[in-house]
Amino acid sequence: MRLAAQRYELILTAVREQGAVRLAELVARLGVTPVTVRRDVTALADRGLVVRVHGGITLPRHGQHPSHEPHALVGPTAPHALMGMVAPSVEYYWPAIIQGAQTAVAAAGGRLVLRTSCYDPAEDRRQVAELLDRGVRALLVAPSTSGRAGAELLRWLDGLDVPVVLVERVPPPELPTVALDAAVTDHSLGAGLAVRHLATLGHRRVGLVASRHSPHSAAIRAGWAAALASLGMSAQGVPVVEVPPYGSPGWAAACEEVLDQCAGSGVRALLVHADREAIGVLDLARQRGVEVPGDLAVVSYDDEVAAASDPPLTAVRPQKHRLGALAAQLALARITDPLDRPVHRVALWPTLAVRTSCGTPASTTRPVSSRA
Repeated sequence: MRLAAQRYELILTAVREQGAVRLAELVARLGVTPVTVRRDVTALADRGLVVRVHGGITLPRHGQHPSHEPHALVGPTAPHALMGMVAPSVEYYWPAIIQGAQTAVAAAGGRLVLRTSCYDPAEDRRQVAELLDRGVRALLVAPSTSGRAGAELLRWLDGLDVPVVLVERVPPPELPTVALDAAVTDHSLGAGLAVRHLATLGHRRVGLVASRHSPHSAAIRAGWAAALASLGMSAQGVPVVEVPPYGSPGWAAACEEVLDQCAGSGVRALLVHADREAIGVLDLARQRGVEVPGDLAVVSYDDEVAAASDPPLTAVRPQKHRLGALAAQLALARITDPLDRPVHRVALWPTLAVRTSCGTPASTTRPVSSRA
């Protein structure tokens, strides 16, 4: 199947040569479905390059907006009326992203239609297909990208006839030519912010508690390691533990292991992904008589509920609402300029919300006590 840009050029060539072209003729010439031709014609008409008339298209008259043509099939007043979004969750982390996208789409006169998936490529694809049947003009998707199934899903998304913007995802290195726009958080940089803040308090050894199943864990771990290296801080003997989701089987034992390693190695600072896990670490530390921040400094990653912790957690804060709005704006721009717009991969920097949980300089702390 031809790419959308190639089809647009063929449609424009035909209408320039003939002055007017019937949609049925375009279907035969392009070898695609009537639905695809209608979508292509709509995209070109929204840019003012053609005028829709009954059963076909013509060139616009000089100085005339397409909707002024007496026989034009006038579409909705907002050219981006319906945008689809597939998110992996409507709970932790994702609500603010969804709200940001919804705000941007509404500001453009359109409406966001949401579907949720479950970190499963087959389910991602099914939800996208439903949105396409619904008639969406563009898609925001946070798909599963790992493994063969994830790669096949990304290739499929890349071949769709509507703009697709990835949210908090980028194609893996083995798919360098998948031409999908993306809006992401620079999680690696966020982890570096946490390490550098702890370093300003005098900590020279910073442990890491990573969320085992999060798609962001690899970037956070890479940023943590890069920051240690750039600051000349050793990772030798520093606890690096992957934990299952908070409250799941094995979670408490994994966090006990973290505290045991801190006690055994003299590490008095931790970066914990994410808030629920960090709050759990604080609770286990309190049960062992370990004071935060007096004995152990803790920085959380995500800042969903970190401020409500006891003590309030210093936290890396991804700009989720802005991220959702940015993703929607990329999709709207792609609809408006489908031909010549280059692929955009935009990364937002997170910020650091400094609170009580790591406010004590390392020189005033005492060793973390081992398990009784």
